[in-house]
Amino acid sequence: MKFIGIDLGWKSQPSGLCCLELIAGKLQIIDLDRLELIPDILTWVDKTVEPQEPAIIAVDAPTLIPNAVGSRLPDKLTHKYFGKYHAGCYPANQNLPFAERTVNFGLELESRGFVHAPTIEPRRAGRYQIEVFPHPAIVNLFNLERILKYKKGRISERRLELIKLYNYIIDILPTREPSLIPVPLGGSFSQIPTTGAALKAAEDKLDSVICAYVAAYWWYWGEKHNLVLGDRTTGYIVIPTNVGSGEY
Repeated sequence: MKFIGIDLGWKSQPSGLCCLELIAGKLQIIDLDRLELIPDILTWVDKTVEPQEPAIIAVDAPTLIPNAVGSRLPDKLTHKYFGKYHAGCYPANQNLPFAERTVNFGLELESRGFVHAPTIEPRRAGRYQIEVFPHPAIVNLFNLERILKYKKGRISERRLELIKLYNYIIDILPTREPSLIPVPLGGSFSQIPTTGAALKAAEDKLDSVICAYVAAYWWYWGEKHNLVLGDRTTGYIVIPTNVGSGEY
């Protein structure tokens, strides 16, 4: 079973891409890339996952947008449950500039047999897609008191936060179940960049690792250890729960 993470550029920005595969009970990083054009991203998906091969694709973007204006239910729920962590998401509606791009991307995945999976039977092979959101996932997976602020601010401050994310991935995800073997990350991120463009590229890739891991976590545990904000009709976001918190 493969687990694909796509940190999709909502407008015309490049997207981070990660492929994990469950091999001998461990998640191994098969590929980590960054591409700009949607056709190139879809070609990468087609090459990474064979036509009948089971996989789940986690996309950090609103691929279901039923509302013409305002916010979707899952957008509002991120603010309800994760606002105190500064992890509420950006509102999505059909009139926003990115809507056509992100919705069409979900439709392209559906045409390849990746069905939306706001509910899932744990550990059952299939071709699925889900929407994810790295900020609250990071808060819960690593038991943080607030988000890691690596997206905005001074480059030096963003870099320090991105280093924290990298360290959490390589130190903590190997202790979770399913366990991630982070060996290839050492070569890719032996030095977190110090310039803006390179830092953004590293950010996109690390976000895609989180997306892919959430895909694996959802497939492995289902609703036992995950929270689903919304549903197929309203749009939805899958977020790992903070195990033991009892909050949700």
